[in-house]
Amino acid sequence: MQVRDNGISASDYAKLYPGEKRMLERKGKKYFLTPQKRKRLKVVLTGGVFDVIHIGHVLALSEAAKLGNVLVVVVARDEFIRKKGRKPLHNQKYRAAIVGAMRMVNLAVPGAKDMTETLRRVKPDVIAYGYDQKPIFKPKGVKVVKLRAHANPNSANTSKIIEKVGI
Repeated sequence: MQVRDNGISASDYAKLYPGEKRMLERKGKKYFLTPQKRKRLKVVLTGGVFDVIHIGHVLALSEAAKLGNVLVVVVARDEFIRKKGRKPLHNQKYRAAIVGAMRMVNLAVPGAKDMTETLRRVKPDVIAYGYDQKPIFKPKGVKVVKLRAHANPNSANTSKIIEKVGI
């Protein structure tokens, strides 16, 4: 809730157990993890389109999850996919719901117009890039990891799957 809702509201805070409340501090009208509790967590951030979920996604997300305690996945905006020359098969909300339902994912968030906003909200300790992604964001103090390819690129590449099926 802290990342998804940009803080925990007073009404949600009231529903928490006493032990959970002790982990939080009030900042303005919202609640956030105390710095001491946040330091205990290693937050991993990764992202992608996730239009056609395939074994490459599953393996990459599993590998990324092993890098920390919390895995946050940014799901690309529909406009971003169109800019790359492809029409998304599924809308961003649908894709985020599918990714968020995966066991290894703690939170799937929609991509922002400006990635720096996402980085500010998530405050990752690690950014994990897929084997086919270029590490474009390398914030100071954040470990950047390039995930290894595990699956056959011909069966684990969305563009190749779409081409093969003829969509």
